[in-house]
Amino acid sequence: WETTSTTSIGFDITMLSNRLTVSADYYNKDTKDLLMNASLPAGQQATTIQRNGGRLNNHGFEFAVNSKNLTGNFTWNTDFNMSFNRNRLTKLDLKKVYSDAKTSEVISDFVVRNEEGRPLGGFYGYISDGVDPETGELMYRDISGDGKISTSDRTYIGDPNPDFTFGMTNMFTYKGFNLSIFLQGTYGNDVYNASRIETEGMYDGKNQSTRVLSRWRIPGQITDVPKANFKLLNSSYFVEDGSYLRVKDITLSYNFKGKLVKKWGVSRLQPYFTATNLLTWTKYKGMDPEVNQWGNSGSVQGIDWGTYPQSRSYVFGVNVEF
Repeated sequence: WETTSTTSIGFDITMLSNRLTVSADYYNKDTKDLLMNASLPAGQQATTIQRNGGRLNNHGFEFAVNSKNLTGNFTWNTDFNMSFNRNRLTKLDLKKVYSDAKTSEVISDFVVRNEEGRPLGGFYGYISDGVDPETGELMYRDISGDGKISTSDRTYIGDPNPDFTFGMTNMFTYKGFNLSIFLQGTYGNDVYNASRIETEGMYDGKNQSTRVLSRWRIPGQITDVPKANFKLLNSSYFVEDGSYLRVKDITLSYNFKGKLVKKWGVSRLQPYFTATNLLTWTKYKGMDPEVNQWGNSGSVQGIDWGTYPQSRSYVFGVNVEF
């Protein structure tokens, strides 16, 4: 079993005749006996076993604001929240480094490294310094200074943990009409776009993205896309800014009232229209910044490797209550 202890302190303030409420909380959560997947010696039927072997700390601030901007026949309410969370592996018992997440059949190294004193899920690999105009290869930084590129030149190249997350809902009502608009987003998180290894690697017969049309072809060419079949390594070349702002949900409805509705024995008749994932603003080159091939894993986050994007949907419906 994992054991978690939490300490939190906060306050709530209501003012302006209950039209504005502000909440703020600070929390500090320690998890002991963290469940970790420890590797087993070769020759065993299983390759890993889950054991208690670590300690994790999460701490941060959460803010929420609720305001009644307009009252009367036309109402406008706003709910806004923002969360700042920091996590750190404070202790590892079984071993000091855990590597995880292979993202390609042609790259043998793991792209995630978890170790004491660092946040969960850090991306680990080589720093890319662009394309060599003479050879068309990606230039990898010689961090060790020994004049060659080796595993000792790997370092942390990205962090999937956002600086903060936020969400805002605006609700409008006028007579029988109701309109709700929900926005959400993150800022400061990185995404490892492993899908680009497959669509820009040019190492086999897979379909490639149109970006490879700008690849290096002749000595002296200046481009940011390496040549076909370049030396593929886990590197900062595939790390992108995953910050985004998304119109997550818009719902428009109308409440019918009147003698006819009551005559039918209907207490509620509400047709509605909902649009989900309508718009997204992001610098991320992939299809969806809000993805992770490893699902809800806490130790592996922010990896896009052929992950199916969240779909845009439009729903028409009617709520009827008798």
